Amino acid sequence: MAKKKKRDEPEEVELLKLVNGGSYETKQHKKKKSKKKRENEKDDAEPEATPTVSIAVPGSIIDNAQSLELATRLAGQIARAATIFRIDEVVVFDNHSSSVDDSKFTTVDNNSDDNESGAAFLIRILQYLETPQYLRKCLFPRHNSLRFVGLLPPLDAPHHLRKHEWASYREGVTLKAQTPNSAGTLVDVGLSKNVLIDKVLEPGVRVTVAMGTNRNLDADLPRQVVSSSKPREEVGMYWGYKVRYASSISSVFKDSPYKGGYDHLIGTSEHGGFTKSSELTLPSFRHLLIAFGGLAGLEESIEEDSNLKGKEAQEIFDSYLNVCPNQGSRTIRTEEAIFISLQYFQEPINQALQRFEHQK
Repeated sequence: MAKKKKRDEPEEVELLKLVNGGSYETKQHKKKKSKKKRENEKDDAEPEATPTVSIAVPGSIIDNAQSLELATRLAGQIARAATIFRIDEVVVFDNHSSSVDDSKFTTVDNNSDDNESGAAFLIRILQYLETPQYLRKCLFPRHNSLRFVGLLPPLDAPHHLRKHEWASYREGVTLKAQTPNSAGTLVDVGLSKNVLIDKVLEPGVRVTVAMGTNRNLDADLPRQVVSSSKPREEVGMYWGYKVRYASSISSVFKDSPYKGGYDHLIGTSEHGGFTKSSELTLPSFRHLLIAFGGLAGLEESIEEDSNLKGKEAQEIFDSYLNVCPNQGSRTIRTEEAIFISLQYFQEPINQALQRFEHQK
């Protein structure tokens, strides 16, 4: 692994910035926003039509990997778990005081091969794997951290469509070539021919395109750009996860992108209480968050967070659970805990979602 920066030094975390209601913007169009503006955007955001499930993972788990290849495989396991269990958001947080301003991390270009933190590395791999294969070359410049991604199994998510497949929606990236009358923008959606969308956008922006029913790509019929949440809302199709950076465990909760924040918080720990999965009842939720600890557990993350000084984990989370009691190993690795926990919570979450639908 590349040499890490000291814990108290600012670390740069590269994120593909969300634009256009859930699309991604490449590095050449990243612009810093003031904290006040980001908060206003969050307040003005439309409430999600369907409930979401998020997971929070410490970036420090990457620091324990013995090589770049093993770190890459670890990140790949987390991406696979998130996809298999239809996770909507993966939050990668640092285990240190939240005195550092998050705005320093979310839009800074960091294409250096050296001094990449565990959080930055994990974010890069998670975003890379979530991106459809035909968009990766355009959205991800060459980087040392991506050296072993070819060894990872593909996520094979529904939006990772093949060239011959037709679907109601496809992910695409806007191109430099504009139409002569500038009435729209050409987009590469991974088909044999680029399609025209009904908006004029800068090149290099990732967008979700509603393909409609007309499969004739030779026709100049403009397609519509929609929110990335539209495929799930309209046809119930899982459409990948978003990735967010948080400077501390408290920032995970405080900087939620959802209006009103997370309405149910679950912490996982060997020190938590135990309830059989079949007997666990979760309340109807709009935005559920499940948090995982690092080598020393969530307790250490809470203890090191100045915003949570003096608080116990049971005070912070609505549910604090041990999902694997009587474990044979003294330690359960975070990537293992994610698979175990998401399977444990699958039925309780499904029941809560059914109640949500009945209440609509």
